[in-house]
Amino acid sequence: MRRLSSQMSRRRPLEVARRRARPLKTTACLAILMVMPPAAPAADKPLPARERRAELDRLLRHDCGACHGLERTGGLGPPLTPERLAGRPDDQLIQTILRGVPDTPMPPWKPLLSRRDARWLVHRLREGCADDGC
Repeated sequence: MRRLSSQMSRRRPLEVARRRARPLKTTACLAILMVMPPAAPAADKPLPARERRAELDRLLRHDCGACHGLERTGGLGPPLTPERLAGRPDDQLIQTILRGVPDTPMPPWKPLLSRRDARWLVHRLREGCADDGC
């Protein structure tokens, strides 16, 4: 009987520690969830403001065009034509824009662009943006 009680007393501190840690984990998770902005479906997100769209068009024309070609048919970087992008999911393209491509000249644009900006750029690239010369 003593042997059984000594085994239980050895386990007891671990059990007590685990029980005490559970509320802390739960509290930490709830705190993180409270700080995070609510997620909204992509269709519900508004377009960037008109001035921002003009800035993004200039970025697409000059900065992206510097590597992907002024008509985005390729250069240092691959083509960004609607045909070339057709099989790739939007989220993959958005992540490529925001994170860049390691070990290539493609830089991460996350310091300068929001996810909404990147989504709008992907939309413009899929359109071909030939109507207003972006």
